[in-house]
Amino acid sequence: IERIIAALRMLDSQITVSKNDESYILDVAKIVYIESVDRKTFVYTQDDCFESKLKLYEVEEQLCQGGFLRISKSSLVQLKFIRSLKAELNRKIRLTLENGEQIIVSRQYADELKHRLGVK
Repeated sequence: IERIIAALRMLDSQITVSKNDESYILDVAKIVYIESVDRKTFVYTQDDCFESKLKLYEVEEQLCQGGFLRISKSSLVQLKFIRSLKAELNRKIRLTLENGEQIIVSRQYADELKHRLGVK
C-alpha cells in the first residue's frame, strides 16, 4: 500500500530544472537518474540533461519515497529505469539503464539496491 501511495504522489511531483538559461518544470516520472559533479546537480531524462539548483541531498529528500534510490555518494537512480545489473569487482554493481547508459553502484549502496529490487 505504501508503494502505491508513493507512486501516486510521484505522478504529481515536479522539479524545477534549467538548461541554456531557461527554466523547465520537469515531471519526476521522466527522470532516469541524478548525479552531482563538481558541486552541480544534473538531472537526466531518457534523452536530455538538465541542471538543478538543489543539492543532491535536497533532491533525495524530495524523491526518496518516489522510487528513487541513492547508489553512490554522487548519484540517485529511479528504479523503474534499471534494465539490468552486473556484478563487478569489490561488490560493486554495474547498472544498465533503459536509455543504454551504464552507472556503477558503490559497495555501500549495493545491498540496499538488491533488497529494493528483490534480487539475491
